[in-house]
Amino acid sequence: MLKRKTAIITGSSRGIGRQIALELSRQGADVIINGNNLELLEKLKVEVIAQGTKCTIVQGDIALYETSEKLTQTCIDMYGKIDILVNNAGINSRVPFLELSIKEWNRMLEVNLSGTFYACKCVMPYMIAQKSGNIINISSTASKTAHPNASICYGASKAAVNSLTQKLAYDMAQYNIRVNGVCPGAILTDMSMQWTKEYCKKVGDKIPLGHLGETKNVADTVIFLASGMSAFITGETINVNGGSYMN
Repeated sequence: MLKRKTAIITGSSRGIGRQIALELSRQGADVIINGNNLELLEKLKVEVIAQGTKCTIVQGDIALYETSEKLTQTCIDMYGKIDILVNNAGINSRVPFLELSIKEWNRMLEVNLSGTFYACKCVMPYMIAQKSGNIINISSTASKTAHPNASICYGASKAAVNSLTQKLAYDMAQYNIRVNGVCPGAILTDMSMQWTKEYCKKVGDKIPLGHLGETKNVADTVIFLASGMSAFITGETINVNGGSYMN
């Protein structure tokens, strides 16, 4: 569905971002992958190339504006265009409000919110010039309702990402640029796989569909939003959580 498309995926060395990069590649897109762990990025690059598409690594912290500048310029230099941006890079926190430091609050906003803004800011001139583009921001259901295992700084940062998504979608629609978000719930990732079987079952039992989600569930939603199947959808934040939060 995405043959000859180009895509930038931030935070793609592991978990959801890694799966998104693989699924975009399977659908024919050439990808620029990003993260801090070069070893994991190199392994992902091998897998992407094995699927028959091109892959370029841009290592760097998305909280730094220059990382987004480098991602954007690399994509333009390699492919001459930017079709898809997936803002996946993010960090989580479970620190209770009364124990939350100013440093951790600021770091959360720098990565989750500012990093998303920086990437959008950098790619937008090229998408406007193309009169086409597709941005998908990975948020969280913690952005829409309080969650016992998510710090207030995490939910607040992701709620701001949702607002950014809607406003950007409104402003950029005139240029045929769509902007949407995905809000995962409990997903099996490297971190959740460290949970005990008992705890996984406890979490899964609270989900109406009866189990935790997989990274591919999120990636498949990204593919839908990145493809022509969602051509009349913009400004939405789609919940991927097995029914644990509905709106």
